[in-house]
Parts: sequence; C-alpha cells; structure tokens
Amino acid sequence: MTKSLTQYSKASGCGCKIAPAVLQEILQGLTLDVGDFPKLVQGNHGSDDCSVYDLGDGQYLLQTLDFFTPLVDDAFVYGQAAAANALSDIWAMAGRPVMANAIMGWPIDTLPVSIAREVMKGALSICKEAGVALAGGHTIDSTEPFFGLSVTGLIHAAHLKTNAGAKIGDTLLLTKPLGIGMLSAAHKRGICSVEQNEALTMWLVKTNHIGQKLAPMVGVHALTDITGFGLAGHLLEMCNASGVAANIHMAMIPKLAEAESLAANFVLPDNAMRNWNAYSSNIILSDSKAFPWLVDPQSSGGLLIAADPKTALEILTLCKDSENFCSIIGEITPGNSRIVCD
Repeated sequence: MTKSLTQYSKASGCGCKIAPAVLQEILQGLTLDVGDFPKLVQGNHGSDDCSVYDLGDGQYLLQTLDFFTPLVDDAFVYGQAAAANALSDIWAMAGRPVMANAIMGWPIDTLPVSIAREVMKGALSICKEAGVALAGGHTIDSTEPFFGLSVTGLIHAAHLKTNAGAKIGDTLLLTKPLGIGMLSAAHKRGICSVEQNEALTMWLVKTNHIGQKLAPMVGVHALTDITGFGLAGHLLEMCNASGVAANIHMAMIPKLAEAESLAANFVLPDNAMRNWNAYSSNIILSDSKAFPWLVDPQSSGGLLIAADPKTALEILTLCKDSENFCSIIGEITPGNSRIVCD
C-alpha cells in the first residue's frame, strides 16, 4: 500500500455525509406518506435514527443503515468504529440490535484484500461484543473505500424513544465528549500526536449500548445520537421534531482534552462549515469558543438525551455504575427550533 488508508477518500468518517441543505434538496418531494403503510411507525418523514415497523405483537422492528469512508489508518479500528457507529442508531432509539449485514466498497486494484479483511475483523469484534450476529453483507469494487452495517433491532412498542417528545424543562445529557471530528481531521492530515490518536481510537470504538437500558425509563422523552451534523445539528433536529428550543452551556459541554488545541486553531473537518451554514440562523452564540464544538461532525458520537430532571439524575447514576460517560449539557426551553449557547 503506497498511501495510508485515510488518503484513499476525499473525506472521512461521518464527515463524508452530504451537507444538510443538499440532502434536503435530494429528498424534496420524496417523503413517504406513512398513511399508505399502516404498519410503518417511523419513516423518512422525520429525522430519526431508524425506520420502525410494527410487528403487531407489541414489538417494533427497527432498521438502519450507516457507512462511511476511512477515518483512521488502522483498518481494524476503522471496522470497529464503523460497526459501533451503525449499531448506535438502534441504541439511539433505545432498541436492542440483533442482526447486521456488512456494506463494503473496496478499490480492489489499489488496496490489498488483506486490509479489507482487517476492516471486517474489526466490525466482527464489535458485533460479538454487542451480541449481534454479523450475518451477511454486500460488497462492490469502488474507487473509494467505504464500510458500514445495515442493522436490525427490536424494541417493545411502549419503550420506543424518538428524537421527538422533548419537553420544556427537560435536562439534556450527552454520553460522549465532543472532539472526535477534529481528532480524525488531524489524523487524516498527519498532525495527530500519539496521545491524540489514542484518544480518538478509544472513543471511536466505545459503543452506545447504554441506550438499550434507557428503554423502560418513562422520563426519557427524546433520544438521538450525535454524528455527522454535530451537536448543534442533531439537537436542532430534536428541537424541530419536538416544537421546543434548547439552552446549552459552554462550561458544561464535555470536550476531549486532546482536541482542545485543535479547536483553538480551528483544525476542523471540511463539512464543519457546511454544518454551520445550514443552521447558523437558528443558533444564538454568545461565546465564539463554543463554535468548533457545536459544528464538529462526530463519528460514533454519543447519545443525546432529553429527560425530566429526576430521570436525568437516574441516568447519571446508571452511567457511573456501569462505567459509561455521561454529562449534563443544558436544558429544553420554550421556543421553536432554536439553540442558545452561553
């Protein structure tokens, strides 16, 4: 291999997502009318993490698909990160992932098959850890490498969490610190220190399995995960779906210490500015230092939870007892599709 893995792609990780404005243009007029499909609970009419189908026995079937281009040069870690990221969509609706299929595009003429095998091995390790059967998949010969999973999950109908339902007065919590996008950008550009690479790997492969334990908590009103549109983008999706606004506090935003210097020097993925251009009119930003952290696209990012204050304390205890990260970052307020960051 003459180049490092990340140099075979234009962008990396969830930073390769199509910009929000372009995505809206693509989907304009193509929203599915769920009335035509009585068993379809969630389709593409919202911005949720999974499509949801009613099995008719008190169970919902969850289905998602997520893949991205390499964001690290270690093929095994790349496979782990892509798998953790895809499984997160099921956990982001409090579901239980049960089966996955791999999606791979690989430049056979330029990248050895042995590297592709390492990617698959990484994904398999995360699926085994999560108790998910990696049962099959599909591959194509592609000029750019990409990898991910299609994942099927299950959840009791009464326990489904969506990104709608956030209520005024809810506490906002986040289950991973921010900065993954900046670290991956530095990695791709060859300016990442050993400590920064270690932090990037640690958080990329950490799964959001804690989401499944939120299922029976009636005080959890809305749930999603933070990926390519950054904290601000996915929080705005929650606000829009719920008909509310949000306050987040700069001092409370959890930040990866290893990314602090990158934020100060605006070492950001290319689509960070595309994110800002898409939703800046809906953000009141009183501290410019918050900007990099709000727009940084996260790959395998944390869960964003809106819960009543009492349940929020229970979630903090649950995460602490299970050695999972969790931090309060703000609250839901009256308004409509707006974020105030102070």
